[in-house]
Amino acid sequence: MKFLLTNDDGYLADGIAALKAAVGSRGECTVVAPNQAYSGCGHQVTDKSLIRVESGGPGIHIIHGTPADCSRLGLLQFAPDVDWVLSGINEGANLAGDIFMSGTAAAAREATLSGKKAIAFSQYLRKPEYMQDWERTTRWTQKVLDVLFDLPLEAGQFWNVNFPALHENEPDPEIEFCPHDTSQVDLQFEWNDEGAIYRGQFRNRGQRPKCDVEVCFSGKISVTKLALDCSVN
Repeated sequence: MKFLLTNDDGYLADGIAALKAAVGSRGECTVVAPNQAYSGCGHQVTDKSLIRVESGGPGIHIIHGTPADCSRLGLLQFAPDVDWVLSGINEGANLAGDIFMSGTAAAAREATLSGKKAIAFSQYLRKPEYMQDWERTTRWTQKVLDVLFDLPLEAGQFWNVNFPALHENEPDPEIEFCPHDTSQVDLQFEWNDEGAIYRGQFRNRGQRPKCDVEVCFSGKISVTKLALDCSVN
């Protein structure tokens, strides 16, 4: 198989290195990733200015643009014949409403718009209580890929995967397929004379039973199938 790897944390991020290690010998990898972090940029694209492109070495293309730009340019120019576009592994979970702000999810969504199969990967972080182990996340990613590569994925759909934060002595988590939560984040702001500063906590958010937030927070790998079709019948 052939893979296009991208992310929203930048081409030097630990997460994309872990993702590349997880793909391993499964096939040929082309990395098309941003020159810097674009976390929270959503599906922003660059259409009114030059997008600079640099070489990061064999098979690595550094894009001075957003994750969605990376998917577009990767599929149009650098790796048009890939079988899968894999985005991540994001440093932080992308659950529920995060999907609409996530550059990680946007890269996968853009690939889906282009007719490619895609998966967005994110790692829930809870520092300093839980130290992040990217080698362990690599192992979990391999486990998920073994499952998802054998499952059907219809046109207009992509997978969103979130890994839990676990202590180092805990066993590897189970994979649970679950619906996408629509609960709101923790909306707390600190006000002063100049305006408002967001002070909400990621952990203190709404969560519906057996949906992606609760599944990931309970210590399991949440796997959700998302669709491009937003129409209301």
